[in-house]
Amino acid sequence: MTWLNHVEELNLIMKGLLVFQSDGAETSIDNAFLVWKKATLSIREEKKTIFLIGNGASASMASHAAADMAKNAQVRTEVFSDLSLITAIANDMGYENVFVEPLRRRMFSGDILVAISSSGQSSNVILAAEEAQRKGGFIVTLSAMETNNKLRSLGMLNFYLPASTYGMAETGHAAILHYWIDQTVQECSI
Repeated sequence: MTWLNHVEELNLIMKGLLVFQSDGAETSIDNAFLVWKKATLSIREEKKTIFLIGNGASASMASHAAADMAKNAQVRTEVFSDLSLITAIANDMGYENVFVEPLRRRMFSGDILVAISSSGQSSNVILAAEEAQRKGGFIVTLSAMETNNKLRSLGMLNFYLPASTYGMAETGHAAILHYWIDQTVQECSI
């Protein structure tokens, strides 16, 4: 595959972005970003927290987005990237609990959870999204791969990319996160 073919494939995937609401109904992409931005600005105003989670590259994206939102939009963010916390929970309770256990103690009603999983099947991300629902959180999911992945049905807003490889899914998810950040920061500086 040439570079231009790669870029064309990414373009097709990005054009194929779909967003579903919690009731399974599709919503427009622009409306979804508007709702997400308004929820984020509300979090900022109310001094609540945005939690961002993911594994591997998705964890890196969660951390990067959290840093950008905290620095540029003055929003309280949290990621669970402390190695001692992760390994203690994974060792004592199982890796599937590395996000849900801290959320049980730190998340409050009205906080936001951004859950990122390329496959949409990561059990630790799914358990955290389910806990965020119980806590009354506003959940945004980013997934790809299979159209019926479990994560895709757990958020108030569910961003789904029709990517079949991790590289394409991760590249697309990074673009989605940056667009959300840019839209929010722009609103903060007005």
